[in-house]
Order: sequence, then structure tokens, then C-alpha cells
Amino acid sequence: MMPERYHRELPVPEAADGMRLDQFLARRFRDRSRSWFARGIREKLVCDGQDRPLRASVRVRAGDILKIYLPGIAPDGPPPPHPPVLHTDPRVVVVDKPAGLLAHPTGTRFAWSVVGLARDKWPTEHVDLAHRLDRDTSGAILLTRDPDANRFLKAAIKAGQLHKEYEAICKGTIPWSRCDLTGPIGPADGPIRIQMAVRSDGLPAHTEVHVLDRRDGLTHVRCILHTGRTHQIRVHLAHAGFPLLGDRMYGVPPEVFLRTLDHGPDAVVVEAAGAPRQALHARRVTFPHPDGHDVSIEAPLAADMRRWWAAPSCLPHDTST
Repeated sequence: MMPERYHRELPVPEAADGMRLDQFLARRFRDRSRSWFARGIREKLVCDGQDRPLRASVRVRAGDILKIYLPGIAPDGPPPPHPPVLHTDPRVVVVDKPAGLLAHPTGTRFAWSVVGLARDKWPTEHVDLAHRLDRDTSGAILLTRDPDANRFLKAAIKAGQLHKEYEAICKGTIPWSRCDLTGPIGPADGPIRIQMAVRSDGLPAHTEVHVLDRRDGLTHVRCILHTGRTHQIRVHLAHAGFPLLGDRMYGVPPEVFLRTLDHGPDAVVVEAAGAPRQALHARRVTFPHPDGHDVSIEAPLAADMRRWWAAPSCLPHDTST
């Protein structure tokens, strides 16, 4: 019995109309050469929408759908389950993103993502993200089902009309019950290009933090975002001296994140970070609906974070500090 082959569907944009197939693919995936694609095409790993193998010299047409079976560009296995749908109506969807699932694919290597799974679930609609969550952050994420709804919600987000609340578990025992963290945020100095930091010349940022509980050298908090800077909750809490449990970039030496790039979240990384992923969950999202009413949706706290809080002894985190 032949093993099942998995493919990636790739639409041809207007700008590529009339281009040779191998040329189009090399321009679309710039980290691979035209000759690499030509070899894969000869091996019948690029097909049309009816699954018929194509030749490298064929001219693609705008609107064509290509089926790509090439290793690294196509998936190497079946899709994961679609994230639980917390809310759906004809224009808007809210799903409960699990930690580890990308909101949107990055780079050219294929990875399953929230938006890709949603487009498979609603193949006749123009599904797109209204905002994003970090890969290791779980919880409520908002998508739209038509372009006008997407434009409306992105404008609402830009105007500060999207209300987002998070739950997190921090290292250390926070002494206060409520605090407004308002340090400006900008790029950090150091070896990690994407890292941010509180710095005087940064952009204004405001995170409202409420302590929910404390135990075993950890603190459970609720965070309300009043601005939307990159890594804002992680940066503010780490700067305050209470980095997120499991964070591999903030509150740990840079070597921890750099090791993650080379080895993934192996046992050494998890030991240093204190948990397998950052303990951050998008608990509630409240937004103006494109049809004129407000909607508020809550995502139950992720099972791993519930387990860590109920039994911190299951973690490698050192609670003696």
C-alpha cells in the first residue's frame, strides 16, 4: 500500500500570470533555486488542480491552483484538529488557539497555522486573521469571513477598540495586588534580533496587571492590554522582575533562546525557562462587530496552565527563589 501524500495548494496571483512554472515557484520561495524546483517538477511533485503533473515550461495563469508535493514546502503529515470554535457568525469567527500552533505561517517552510486550518474549514469564504498571537500563547484569536469585515476589525484594532485580557503565570511572588506597567518599549540591545525591552526612547506602552493568586514562588495574574506593542506583557513583567513562567526569551540568559533556535525546546531549555512554553493565555476578547454590536468571547484557561498552577511540583521551575 502506497503511503499517503500530502500537498499544499498554491494559488497563482495576477502578477505571475504567464510566467513559467519553475520561474514562478523560485520567485515565490526565494530560499530555493529554480533548478531545485525543476528537479521536483520532473519527479511529478507539482500538479495542477486536477492532480495532473506539470512541466517546468508550462505557463501558469492567474487564478490557477497548483498542488505542491515538494518536501519542505508541502506538509509532511495530516493536519492537526481544527482549534475549538468559541464563536461563529456569518462574518466573524473566534477560535481557541492551542499553544504551539502558528497564527499565520512564516517563511517558506510549510507549517500548519490557525488561518490555514480555518481556510480549509471554510474553503469558499475569504477567511483571514484580524490579529495574531505568538506561537506559544494560547487562547482566543479573532478571524473574519469577508474582506470588509477584516478591514473593519483591523481599523477598530488600530483605533484601540479591541479589548484583550490575558492570564499568565509569573515567576516570583508579586507583592502588590494591582499595578499599571507603563515603561516604553523598543528593540533590545543584544544578540536576539526580535527581542524587545523597556527603554526611554521606546513607544508608549501600558499593561494593567491584577494578581489573582500566589503559590510556591509563582503568581497567577490577569493582564489587560491598553496598547499593543510587540511582546508587551512579556517585556513589562520581566522588566518588573516577574518574567513569565516558561518564557525562553525574557527573564533568562540569551543563550536559552539561542539554544532553542538550534535544538528546539529540549530538556535544557525547559529546565532554564521553567516550563515547556510561556504561560500566557488570551482569556477574553471584546470587539465591535462589523454589523454594529459588541461581542465578548472568553476562552477557558488552557489545560497545561491549569495543571501547572494546580501542581507546580510537576514543573522544573525552582520555587526556592
